[in-house]
Amino acid sequence: MTESAPRTAPRWFVQALVYAALTSSVVSSLGMLLVPSIATAYGIPVAEAQWMLTVNMLVGAIATPIMGRLADGPHTRRLLLISLGVITVGSIVATLAPNFTVFLLGRALQGLLYGTVPITIALARRHLTGPASQPVISTLSVTVSIGLGLGYPLTGILAANFDHRAAFAFAAFFVASAAIAVWRFIPAGPDPHAPRTPFDTVGAALLGVGLAAFVLWISEAQSWGWTAPATLATLAVSLIALAVWVRHSIRAEHPLVNLRVVRTPEVLLANLTAIGLGMAMYIGLSIASLVAQAPRDTGFGLGVPLLWAGFMMAPLSVGSLAANRTVRALSRRWDIAVFLPIGAAVMTAASVLLWLDHNDIWSLAVGMFLFGAGIGSGYAAMPALIARSVAVYQLGSAVSFNQVLRTVGGAFGAALSAAVLAAHPSDPGLASAYSTDEGITMAFFVSVLCCLAVTVALGVHALISRRRRHHRTHHGDAGHVRG
Repeated sequence: MTESAPRTAPRWFVQALVYAALTSSVVSSLGMLLVPSIATAYGIPVAEAQWMLTVNMLVGAIATPIMGRLADGPHTRRLLLISLGVITVGSIVATLAPNFTVFLLGRALQGLLYGTVPITIALARRHLTGPASQPVISTLSVTVSIGLGLGYPLTGILAANFDHRAAFAFAAFFVASAAIAVWRFIPAGPDPHAPRTPFDTVGAALLGVGLAAFVLWISEAQSWGWTAPATLATLAVSLIALAVWVRHSIRAEHPLVNLRVVRTPEVLLANLTAIGLGMAMYIGLSIASLVAQAPRDTGFGLGVPLLWAGFMMAPLSVGSLAANRTVRALSRRWDIAVFLPIGAAVMTAASVLLWLDHNDIWSLAVGMFLFGAGIGSGYAAMPALIARSVAVYQLGSAVSFNQVLRTVGGAFGAALSAAVLAAHPSDPGLASAYSTDEGITMAFFVSVLCCLAVTVALGVHALISRRRRHHRTHHGDAGHVRG
């Protein structure tokens, strides 16, 4: 395989992969920034408009493990092309949607964007040698956060000068151009060395039902009532489906997600971190975007015009890119695991800052930079930890599951923030349908709790691991002296 790599990885191969992964950034930027615009366009409350985030990430959570599993098969390039095609169709549907229901259908189709990054990672692993693939995989894993600095300002400019439909139309054009780049520069044909195993339909169905019911529960429990029969029944369906899925996946010969790999300590650490930081990131970014655009009569809004609101996210990309480069340089001397708690601690600092002071444009800018630095550190370390802990032929499945958990955490965070905002409705006398400052502060506080829990857990794990290494070294030296 190594000898064939120069032949199968032509010129512009890596650039085409990065360009395809950037579709995640472009399409993701259509979510958080445009929630107020969508609420106004379709005449709905902001809390209801938040479903454009929830449904997108819900579909992503369901589709990503399926796409990751198929990416380990022989037709990875075809899978990426089909995925980009579906995202293009979703962008067109959202552009032309006559009502919010049809618009949500388009956003649901766009949910496949979360599975494109694992596919590009699988292609990099397949067509590049080991040393050459690692920096590419690291770059692809943080492409979304880095690219948001391009996506958000562009979305803001298009939506402000035209309307939200122009932003979605551009997304359709961008994704279609990425598909052309993949078709032109990614080697065609099935991989004869890829495993050909049966697809786990039962596992996919169980996981899909479990995740869908879980997100529906956290989204609607506030309006239904936390102890209402419908709420408890939905939670029960989720827990039962997920429990049966775990049991099925452990026993299945070819499961959708290899849970045996997930039990590896460092893989488990990376996956749990992905959930917590995914929640914190989407809560922090979505609420910060809402604060920036909300009118000043809400008591918390900064009244930033949509044209400039997109540039509020530019510090996120700057921080993410700088942290990613720093981690790649320092990982030659330091253990890559060190950067997980560092990233979580930086994100905790960002969340605390936004919780305590979110009524100033400079606080939002600094908070976004710190969020980016934390994401760039933590997300760059995750695939490296996974890659060194699993066999090469299991890397695609393991990295895909990590991406799933990021998406699940993000979906949970988006739904949770929507529930918090819905629980704190604005004064009926106001013309806007925003939440109150109490609701915004509470949402930021939830982000603080998520980051803090992850940071403490990672710190305790690092301390325990250090003591174990010290214990082994001490007893090893003592045994050597006695010998």
